[in-house]
Amino acid sequence: MSTYSIGIDTGGTYTDAVLLDNQTGKMVAWCKERTTSHDLSVGAGKALARVLNAGIDTADITHLSVSTTLATNAVVENRGARVALFVLGTVRPFKLPVVASIYLKGGHTITGQEDEPLDLERLVDTLPGLVNEVDSYAVCGTMSIKNPTHELVVQEAIRLIDPKPVFCSHLVSNHPGVLERSATACLHARLMPLMTEFLDSIQRSMASTGLDCPVIIICGNGKGATLEHIAERAAVTMASGPAATAYFGTTSGLRSALVVDVGGTTTDVCLIKEGQPLLSKDGCTIGEWQTHVEAVDMYTAGIGGDTHVICGQDGTVSLKKTRVQPLAMTTDLPDPQQWLTREDDTLVLPVEDLDRDLIAKDPLLSFLATHGPATPGTIAEQTGIRGMLLEKRLERLLFLQHIVIAGFTPTDALHALGLLRIGNTGMSTRAADLLGSVTGFNAHDFCRHVIERTETAIEKTILTYLARSIWIEGNSAHFLNRLDNDLFSVHFALKLPIIGIGAAARCFLPNVAARLGTTVTFLEHCEVGNAIGAALIGTME
Repeated sequence: MSTYSIGIDTGGTYTDAVLLDNQTGKMVAWCKERTTSHDLSVGAGKALARVLNAGIDTADITHLSVSTTLATNAVVENRGARVALFVLGTVRPFKLPVVASIYLKGGHTITGQEDEPLDLERLVDTLPGLVNEVDSYAVCGTMSIKNPTHELVVQEAIRLIDPKPVFCSHLVSNHPGVLERSATACLHARLMPLMTEFLDSIQRSMASTGLDCPVIIICGNGKGATLEHIAERAAVTMASGPAATAYFGTTSGLRSALVVDVGGTTTDVCLIKEGQPLLSKDGCTIGEWQTHVEAVDMYTAGIGGDTHVICGQDGTVSLKKTRVQPLAMTTDLPDPQQWLTREDDTLVLPVEDLDRDLIAKDPLLSFLATHGPATPGTIAEQTGIRGMLLEKRLERLLFLQHIVIAGFTPTDALHALGLLRIGNTGMSTRAADLLGSVTGFNAHDFCRHVIERTETAIEKTILTYLARSIWIEGNSAHFLNRLDNDLFSVHFALKLPIIGIGAAARCFLPNVAARLGTTVTFLEHCEVGNAIGAALIGTME
């Protein structure tokens, strides 16, 4: 009797699911569903239900393997829980993207002896001012890998005053470097609420479909872990999606290749050497975060099908690394002529079925509930909440999945050009007409320009990843940003073939490969390659 495995990959835009025969490795069923950010279990449940419609008895399913790019997306887009970091010991101050970094006397020596007494008085004095500003805490003491006493004392002291989650660095890294260990602890603290909701959503989606089998969460190093383990160490999923990407790429049979996953929110690049994914020696780096998280050697950039297209006052067209919901994929959207301008290029929409008490307590949600979708400019004018305060309030509501922000994207450009037909083409076309007119293009040329900018950004992402292996990291940044300038133009030719993965890969990568003087291969079912990679990793556990 045959047995089967299911692989699921939840990204910022799509949730993919595959059903594989364990004996033959062949695909039985696959599907793509829109990721439902306000309740991840809805999209995951729909995806599971569709692959289970293949008629397989759920008792014959040996395991469910899950990968996700939600963690990497949150870091790239600078989203996640608000974190306060406490650093214990004498160290040079450093900067991490957290709400506050507080340095306290304390810490230990390399032999585990107390370096200075812990400054508990300042800790207790500082905490009341943070309680309403943060969602979690990270604690990093000098040489806590030798003696974690001060970290544990701070953890208990925080819990006595504020019951929010606290993450100690000695539990998530065994490296001595305070900066990297702090970054790793902060990432755990920042991602834990997101991953907790994600793991809960997987369990809810399984319950809704009657699926009862072991669950394997794919970690960044290409190994599987249990639900309980991941809940305590959220940052190990940092490269979960890229790990699944890399393992799908190994099915190509190529000994060496560059695997490029073009998704809605990000583009992930990783390398296959000797037929296996290359692992990072020092831990993965994503955005500003250099961590001690073991992972495949990869690079993630905020460029994808749902990247926000910005039209400047001077007629320039640029791409912002934050994701917005494509107009083509947004239902009940007002005609762009009513709201889309260079000044107001996004529309804020309330999420359906929010709790009435929650709406009543928030003036922005109350305004949207009464007036419907509105631009940030209209919200500012009508509510009096303006500037940075409005920006932060909208950012918070977006993190809490209480609102959706829609805008023009490369996905819309593909729809307007007739290259993609999965959403409302008419909405994308009307928006392209409007934005083209204000930037000096006709609609067709405007969309082609957006596609070219997207391809250029993906090309730069690939070159940045490869340049890190040749030059000292950071030295190539200025050079790669000025490949084409007033005095000279530089072109690169890759010595590696590209393996394309993702729903948008076929639209962008052929031209990118041509510009880089290489070839691109699209394996069968590459649109759901991450889900296949997750299922394959699960069979090895």
